[in-house]
Amino acid sequence: MYGFYRVAAAVPEMRVADPFYNAEKIIALAARAAKESCAAVVFPELAVTGYTCGDLFHQSILLDNSYDALMEIAAATKTFNTLIVVGCPFLWKSALYNCAFVLHRGEVKGIVPKSHLPNYREFYEKRWFTSGQGIKPVVVEFQGEDVPFGTNIIFNHDRFFKLGIEICEDLWHVIPPSSFHAMAGATVIMNLSASDEIVSKSDYRLELLRQQSARCVSAYIYSSSGVHESSTDLVFGGHAVITENGATLAENQRFLRHGSLTTADIDCEKLIALRISESSFNDSRLPEKTEYFEVAIEKIPMLKNVKRYFAPHPFVPSDETLRNKRCGEIISIQAAALAKRFEHTSSEKAVIGISGGLDSTLALLVAAETFRLLGKNDKNIVTITMPGFGTSDRTFNNALKLCKYLGTDLRTIDITKSCLAHFGDIGHDAAVHDITYENVQARERTRILMDIANREKGLVIGTGDLSEAALGWSTYNGDHMSMYAVNCGVPKTLIRYLIKWVADNSDEKLAKILLDIIDTPVSPELLPKSGNGEINQKTEDIIGPYELHDFFLYHTVKYGAAPSKIKFMASQAFEDKYDVEYIEKILNIFFNRFFSNQFKRSCIPDGPKVGTISLSPRGDWRMPSDASAAGWQG
Repeated sequence: MYGFYRVAAAVPEMRVADPFYNAEKIIALAARAAKESCAAVVFPELAVTGYTCGDLFHQSILLDNSYDALMEIAAATKTFNTLIVVGCPFLWKSALYNCAFVLHRGEVKGIVPKSHLPNYREFYEKRWFTSGQGIKPVVVEFQGEDVPFGTNIIFNHDRFFKLGIEICEDLWHVIPPSSFHAMAGATVIMNLSASDEIVSKSDYRLELLRQQSARCVSAYIYSSSGVHESSTDLVFGGHAVITENGATLAENQRFLRHGSLTTADIDCEKLIALRISESSFNDSRLPEKTEYFEVAIEKIPMLKNVKRYFAPHPFVPSDETLRNKRCGEIISIQAAALAKRFEHTSSEKAVIGISGGLDSTLALLVAAETFRLLGKNDKNIVTITMPGFGTSDRTFNNALKLCKYLGTDLRTIDITKSCLAHFGDIGHDAAVHDITYENVQARERTRILMDIANREKGLVIGTGDLSEAALGWSTYNGDHMSMYAVNCGVPKTLIRYLIKWVADNSDEKLAKILLDIIDTPVSPELLPKSGNGEINQKTEDIIGPYELHDFFLYHTVKYGAAPSKIKFMASQAFEDKYDVEYIEKILNIFFNRFFSNQFKRSCIPDGPKVGTISLSPRGDWRMPSDASAAGWQG
């Protein structure tokens, strides 16, 4: 379903050197994984025998029993479509290898040896095992069947789910085998491990897993030996972790005394999209003469329901501490960018149109921070309120209060007379409240700002945000235009949090003004206000909620997700707020506007990128202005 696959990391109960008991416990967890529609499940390193057998690995009875136990596991799981990756020793050409056996529907589909054997401090693997490093994929005989054997094997189900395997220490090496597996096409890496627990090691291990999944742009599923390994000298915690492109999707509780199965739904389609569009991943090349063998896996469980959290506000960190940190960083990026532009142009003043809404408020706060950096007086910020036919009392008063508090050069210019005169010039009936009626006001405001900026040797600071650019929610050559657009990389859903962050870090008087601005409905205020002076034109009543549009924008631009997948994810993210029919309606509005308004984005002013998504035609987004939206609309 949409490139989602459920994967699992299993930590079974076990007995050291008792393969048949261990097989029983492995089979039980494999059955759970199959029942939960897992595409693949990974067990710990040497799970069939136990990792801590020591010199017992040289006993022929242990090896014979481990093979028989392994075949018991294969026989017991022959009706499972789940790939089962389990650790077991393997003897080949008079050398013993620490291996991962990949089982599927009762068959051994491949055997992957460990490349890097730890032999320091508490580890003595070279005493018992031989490194598999450099073994090119070959066909070996195992229990009467021909089986691929080697480090470079990809288990390939389809164009999204391609599995590569490494074992414990391999991950800790300078260049882990998983890096090469990813270059060879693997989107999923599984690691069978026996990593002992010492103080703080788990934190380092988790960070290593996150980093490798990010470096490989892959999912990484890790399972380590549990507490029933020998505690003669060491303790094993049974750490199970699932990461995806740098993020932790699932992690178990360590030191459990019973078997555990940790699952998560990974998005392999997204990983492929990221490799194509958002990294230098494909500049990487495998070393010369590197050979990979692909094993076809015809059938794995497909998900009917995806159990995964989709953030309704993907541009906004859900963790409050992280969100506060990001807010400070974003405003610093905006202010640094604007400061550079002032230094380069030797401009003396900033000119900003202040409406009392979210966007102009953020632009003003950024300008104030910029002037603090440059040692300029806030009186050099020319703030202009330009009330028109739809300006509400609330927004007008908030604009005045904010500018007076900051000590800017505040000016009020009523545009109603000039707009009425212009209606007469072009022969437009002022009683007809159409697009011409609205855009005349927007262009009049921009004309005023530009002309005052010329007279004051200043820069017009644009207030439009990323969400408006995506939807084309601006008047061409009106609010669409400025001399520097500080908000162009900030989506509407994030702007509220940025202003709230400033409010939380300000005195009570400023905080009160900012909080009221945050609570004001979003509106261009271009249609006549109501009889009691309140807003009569609400943007989200016209085009739909910005939180939906920002969700659509994020997954469209960042991951190239298809509309059907975006609709599915949005229905999960907003299941308690919007029904599927409404989501589909707004999604069609989004794509129609996104495609039809590219011509506005093709000539937008300079402005800083602050997050992973930018629609600048000079930077991240190059799209024909006349591309068809037919394939994106239902």
